[in-house]
Amino acid sequence: MVEPLEPLESIDGGKAWYYCPKPMVLGEAPIYRASDSTLHWVDCLSEPPELYILKVDPQTGDAIGEARIIPLEDSVTVAFFRKSHPSSYIAAYYQGVCFMDEETGKLEVVKEIIPTDQRDELRFNDGGIDAKGRFWLAEIDKRAMAFGPNQLPVSYGTPRGRLWRYDPDGSLHLMIPEGIVCGNGLAWSPDNTTMYFNDSVAMMVFAFDFDLESGRISNKRLLIDRRSSYGEPDGMVVDSDGNLWIAVFASHRIMVFTPEGRHLKDIVVTAKNPACTTWGGKEHDIIFMASGKDRTTNPEPNDEGGHMFKFHPGDARGYPKFEFAG
Repeated sequence: MVEPLEPLESIDGGKAWYYCPKPMVLGEAPIYRASDSTLHWVDCLSEPPELYILKVDPQTGDAIGEARIIPLEDSVTVAFFRKSHPSSYIAAYYQGVCFMDEETGKLEVVKEIIPTDQRDELRFNDGGIDAKGRFWLAEIDKRAMAFGPNQLPVSYGTPRGRLWRYDPDGSLHLMIPEGIVCGNGLAWSPDNTTMYFNDSVAMMVFAFDFDLESGRISNKRLLIDRRSSYGEPDGMVVDSDGNLWIAVFASHRIMVFTPEGRHLKDIVVTAKNPACTTWGGKEHDIIFMASGKDRTTNPEPNDEGGHMFKFHPGDARGYPKFEFAG
């Protein structure tokens, strides 16, 4: 990791902006739809899991009314809009790829990847859509994750988590065959030549060379190393300058890094566990962030995790998340 050359800027990101009826266990997967100015996200660990849809003001991001909450039949950890199916998402559910209906929350399994008898060992987590409309989804090795952040003993061997790519033509491609503890935060540089990928529990952010036409990745390198510091790099977006805005779990922060890995600034919030971000608003100049509850044995008394946050950077904007092309 490249160290900052000057004192790190720390910005007050404020309190929660939208309070859910009850705090979410783990809010994830925010996406913004400009056509009707709605924000969509999930609580992937509630029982049952839930999909939220909230109308927001396209200029200010302020909530308009209350979110519609739809129960889901299985845990969904990431979802994206489909280009040719406006009321449907593509999503990663516990065991693979599914389509999810916006009105009913019904899941249509498209590709089961993790067998049911391995649900205690592996599950899907975060994902991303590249500029060609392909769906990338990453796994968690649940047994490796149970050791805790940066605590995996050498005796465990290689973590079993994998990274997959599901294409609009229905083909499935294994992109990283092993070595992932908790796959998170997929994002791409504005010129589509670099893919970024977080392993939250390993506390590292990686960069890959990315070939947009073929969808291949190569030249893996460590970009940001948090192992000797604190916080687990979680959901991530990139701004128009190529900077990485990373929701860092167990840190109270969105951390901002240059494309070279230099730590630029922190946005400090009242949730211990920031989980995932998206750009939204008419100009895509608002950061919306989902968070999770502090589920430690001694939770912070004033923690606002489990609610939604928004932040107006002022000097930065990003892009809408790509839609699945199938």
